Amino acid sequence: MTDLFGDEPQSSRARRSSARLRQAKRRAQRRRNFISFVVMLVALALLVGGGWVLVRPLLDGNEQVSEEPTDYPGPGTGEVQVVIEEGASGGEMASVLLEADVVASRTAFINAFNANPDAAGIQPGTHVLAQQMRAEDAVAVMADGSTLSDTRITIPEQWRATQIYDRVAQRLDVDVSEVEEAADAVAADYLPDVAGGEMEGWLAASTYNVHPDDTATDVLEGMVDRTIELLDSMDVPAADRQDVLIKASIVEAEVIRDDERARVALVIENRLDNCSGDGRLGMDSTVAYGLGITLGEALTQERLREDTPYNTRLNPGLPPGPISSPSQGSIEAVLAPAAGDLCYFVSDLETGESLFAATLEEHNENRETINNRNSNDEG
Repeated sequence: MTDLFGDEPQSSRARRSSARLRQAKRRAQRRRNFISFVVMLVALALLVGGGWVLVRPLLDGNEQVSEEPTDYPGPGTGEVQVVIEEGASGGEMASVLLEADVVASRTAFINAFNANPDAAGIQPGTHVLAQQMRAEDAVAVMADGSTLSDTRITIPEQWRATQIYDRVAQRLDVDVSEVEEAADAVAADYLPDVAGGEMEGWLAASTYNVHPDDTATDVLEGMVDRTIELLDSMDVPAADRQDVLIKASIVEAEVIRDDERARVALVIENRLDNCSGDGRLGMDSTVAYGLGITLGEALTQERLREDTPYNTRLNPGLPPGPISSPSQGSIEAVLAPAAGDLCYFVSDLETGESLFAATLEEHNENRETINNRNSNDEG
């Protein structure tokens, strides 16, 4: 009996021990797999959360914000002025309006901004709005322009300083003498030294938003700033800026068709290099400016012989200053004139075409061609 049922055989005990060992290993492996899975989930959550923190500022103002917006019921009370800067995004506008308590949250304004197809037309400047408005209403009234309290002043290319002063006085509802006094102060204290204290040519042709509390001095300084910004963007050296504006103002006055600017700029350079033999520009636009008349007025022989500093038919070289506010296109033409030996041009006022020539003989033939063409048209 002892031999049959006593101690368990060695092989049976070994098998059970091996089975328990395998089970223990499987349990340990499952624990390791579970821990690895939890670590992976945590890492993924951290990655997604960190990515959202980085991406969300880039989307601000251009996406539908997901959280529940806080909004005022409207219609709003009182009145407040807010200033929207040039190029402001929807998110930036939202911050300005939230600070002024026009809207209850940035979220509400951004969602309303994105939902209104006219919102992109909101103009920079000073807007007068009620406080505690519904965001949708704030976007709508800003987009239709009814809240904009700024005065808009548009200065066309080729306008002279005297014309600009008249326009500023009209828009600010002040006497022109007040604008002229402001111009004297700006010329003395604000203009770059290279301008020689003369405002002509430094009042950039553009459209300006004038805030309700702006003075004539503020407006004129803004025009000078815009000219400087334009010249800075074109990398024009400070010492060359007056000459560039003089040449560009002549191009502006003489050109009828935009595609001829670079060739007129070339003629100016070649005339200054003495291609005509006398170093004179011979530009009627400068003569007219020196006489205080428009280029459209008749330049009689008597007027052409009148010796002013701007009479480039009599005096070699550039005139002492610009003759108007040039456009960006004319400045670009001066900085990159056409290539060649062109020395003369004559314009057909009927067609707007200019005929260019390298020699005086060719120039006279061009003048005859235009005269005959116009005579035949009249006949």
